[in-house]
Amino acid sequence: MKKYLCLLIILLFSCNNNDENRIAIVIHGGAGIILKENISKSKEDSIINKLDEAISKGWKLLNEGKSSELAVIETIRILEDSPLFNAGKGSVFNSEGRVENDASIMRGNDLNAGASSGTSNVKNPITLAADVMNHSDHVFLSGKGAEKFAKDRNIEIVENEYFHTKFRYNQLLNKKEDNKYGTVGCVAIDHNGDIVAGTSTGGMTNKKWGRIGDSPIIGAGTYANNNTCGISSTGSGEYFIRTVAAYQVSSLLENHDFDLEKAMSKVVHLKIGGIGGDGGMIGIDKYSNIVMDFNTPGMYRAYVNKDGQKQILLYKN
Repeated sequence: MKKYLCLLIILLFSCNNNDENRIAIVIHGGAGIILKENISKSKEDSIINKLDEAISKGWKLLNEGKSSELAVIETIRILEDSPLFNAGKGSVFNSEGRVENDASIMRGNDLNAGASSGTSNVKNPITLAADVMNHSDHVFLSGKGAEKFAKDRNIEIVENEYFHTKFRYNQLLNKKEDNKYGTVGCVAIDHNGDIVAGTSTGGMTNKKWGRIGDSPIIGAGTYANNNTCGISSTGSGEYFIRTVAAYQVSSLLENHDFDLEKAMSKVVHLKIGGIGGDGGMIGIDKYSNIVMDFNTPGMYRAYVNKDGQKQILLYKN
């Protein structure tokens, strides 16, 4: 009897250890022409430190037993509050000299999702996207309607000038496209095996006509399903929309017996790259495996894997 009791305790302990090792988190801060020789040491250090701050915050929450949803929201908020990335505080200007933000989030356990686009006074668009998911009957709100919803929800509102930075304004004056697609994103899996993905962006420099990219579009810029994986995208949004990129990775896992690395490589390099698009993705599968892939010279990215190992990377190699 004692022998079987000891065996049961060992099995339970092993299961608990597996649960402990289930959590993982990955982030990106944009992909594009990111070359070491083009970035000053001080800016490189600033980017690394901010990625470290964000990924550490998300990991801490997961390690405390908090949900992947909370980890994704709080991690992205840190990136949105930094002028280093094209999201929130560091967002690019449109052709009218204003900032318009887009964001989305999706839960893998019930396939619920929330998104917003074209907001000009919501300090943290990822918070708005999460409230659309959790406190409305809708998935996607835009423009003035999204801003009214944010006010009704007591989400922090700021003047558009809050988002204005000299660096982004100079880009607009020079009509220079942002070749570092600074969209930010996060994917996390918690102790329960729930996967959540989120993405936030200021879009494209000098964008016209209310242009919307892939970031707020569920299935293109963001997707999560506990049975497969969670994905956040960054890059030339039109190509990610046309290929339904984030969902396509999940579909390859579900319907074609691909693993995450093979599926993401096919979508990034063959599907998106094959029609002239560039950018990258981050993802976590249901086994807590992390993959980060891109077809550009670099992608700001960081992760903490299920073994607790942290890595922060900026360039191709």
